[in-house]
Amino acid sequence: MAQHFSLAACDVVGFDLDHTLCRYNLPESARLIYNSFAQFLVKEKGYDKELLTVTPEDWDFCCKGLALDLEDGNFIKLADNGTVLRASHGTKMLAPEVLAEEYGRKGWKHFTPDPGMACRSGKYYFYDNYFDLPGALLCARVVDSLTKSNGQKPFDFWKDIVAGIQHNYKMSAFKENCGIYFPEIKRDPGRYLHTCPESVKKWLRQLKNAGKILMLITSSHSDYCRLLCEYILGNDFEYLFDIVITNALKPGFFSHLPSQRPFRTLENDEEQEALPSLDKPGWYSQGNAVHLYELLKKMTGKPEPKVVYFGDSMHSDIFPACHYSNWETVLILEELRGDRDGKPEDSEPLEKKGKYEGPKAKPLNRLSKKWGSFFIDSVSGLENTEDSLVYTWSCKRISAYSTIAIPSIEAIAELPLDYKFTSFSSNNSKTAGYYPNPPLVLSNDGKLTTK
Repeated sequence: MAQHFSLAACDVVGFDLDHTLCRYNLPESARLIYNSFAQFLVKEKGYDKELLTVTPEDWDFCCKGLALDLEDGNFIKLADNGTVLRASHGTKMLAPEVLAEEYGRKGWKHFTPDPGMACRSGKYYFYDNYFDLPGALLCARVVDSLTKSNGQKPFDFWKDIVAGIQHNYKMSAFKENCGIYFPEIKRDPGRYLHTCPESVKKWLRQLKNAGKILMLITSSHSDYCRLLCEYILGNDFEYLFDIVITNALKPGFFSHLPSQRPFRTLENDEEQEALPSLDKPGWYSQGNAVHLYELLKKMTGKPEPKVVYFGDSMHSDIFPACHYSNWETVLILEELRGDRDGKPEDSEPLEKKGKYEGPKAKPLNRLSKKWGSFFIDSVSGLENTEDSLVYTWSCKRISAYSTIAIPSIEAIAELPLDYKFTSFSSNNSKTAGYYPNPPLVLSNDGKLTTK
């Protein structure tokens, strides 16, 4: 692996949309997502109405990198070797003695040593992005409710969560004004979305003027994609991108064969016939990385054009783009935002601050009192003594599959394109790839151990 990375050396620059190019107002979007599913569970599936009430303190439960064991209703935080560092049953944290009895020092039963271990199966679900994360709080509270009412085990609520996802996010939901999520975003986008600062728009134009091919690859559908892009970039956003791919169904976009995921043309946001190959730039739906790369070869005139992809989800963006397509990857990691001084980096105008806020909830990208750091923890999960600190599984995956990790695109938008970033690599320390700084909790890197 190279020790340095530069955008100037890339022929193609690709972007995810949600939580990458498009930044959300996390406290507001989290409440909306939670409410979208809670309303469905209560009204359509008969769950306890208590799910509809969320206090500001409840949000402290949310921490990226947690796994929900669908069989026993436990949430767990893993060390890089698969040891369970902390666990809860629903929202109730397990006491040290219960943690030791249930998990001991052996690895979690579903853990495999490969950092690319599947993030979703019929038995567990990892929460690795901000669209998913409010669902962790909801599922934990569902477990609380079911445990209180009948001590149910195994827990059989996941099918209802999936039904809620299908109800709120199905392809036709935006057009039909169905569910809660899309109608609310359409009604008041300014409440939930941050417009791209001028520095980012200028940076995109600079990339294009430098001859880079720009791509947008999102699993959002074309109608929602258009609303987001027009709001954050302006009505002329399409001229910025040579290729736009919506409903990409990542990570399958990278992992599936072309025959499994052909590209489709769009007409009035409706998918049309499958294409045998991708012959020209434009706006498409679904598709696969193999046919896309063949087009990029034609467009660049190079046998192996160098591609970099920006994304926020390790599961959907970073791991598959690196592992299956061998692309460079830039992880957008909100946990780096304001990490060193406790002040969030924020481009929101002052007149908007507080406009939508009720009682202050913990921002989702801040340290959880219940779960501790996203990056490290102690073996017991209790005493942060220097000799027992270990990397989390989530942290290990960042250095394994990301070229670099940044808090936002804005953080690099004013750098020259030939700026040389120090990348994560076998030759560098595990903190080398974080820009502009590694997380404060990792700055004493040498004192961490792997047990």
